[in-house]
Amino acid sequence: MLDSLLVPTAIVALAEIGDKTQLLALILAARFRKPWPIIAGIVAATLANHAAAGVVGAWFGSFFSDSTLHWILAACFAATALWTLVPDKMDDDEASTARKFGPFLTTLIAFFLAEMGDKTQVATVMLAAQYPELWLVIIGTTLGMLIANVPVVLAGNFAADKLPLTLIRRLAASAFLILAIVAVYKAMQSSGWV
Repeated sequence: MLDSLLVPTAIVALAEIGDKTQLLALILAARFRKPWPIIAGIVAATLANHAAAGVVGAWFGSFFSDSTLHWILAACFAATALWTLVPDKMDDDEASTARKFGPFLTTLIAFFLAEMGDKTQVATVMLAAQYPELWLVIIGTTLGMLIANVPVVLAGNFAADKLPLTLIRRLAASAFLILAIVAVYKAMQSSGWV
């Protein structure tokens, strides 16, 4: 049961470092200089986005046998491992949202939109399909987002400039690859091959 919380927390925290939402957190922190409304917006947006993704993952997982689901998860985790190696860039549309609203609402809208189709949202779908404790997965992925983004908001540009982003992307990709290998093993077990 604890795996449903700890694995998503670690995976998302690693995957989020150097991600476009972390870049968005830097921009918002520099623009507004009000960390607490920004952090509150990150929490609200992530909970909403990852809850929706988690429900989709749990629903998706109910349609397949254990063996088929694990093969699908293995392929998805392997693809996400490769995707994690590609650095994110910030879209101008996401940054321009800040001109219209205050720090909380801007962060809420921008983070929710930035997470749509992002690798951490896709990871949440896959993790929710894999682990039976849906709410622990959602809490874990949200904690992972906070672990990666709150220090950036609090420290501003200093923290992101000093991090070895290439190494962190490789560690995150390795974590997704390990999940893919575990999923392959579980698929082989479910199929009776092991």
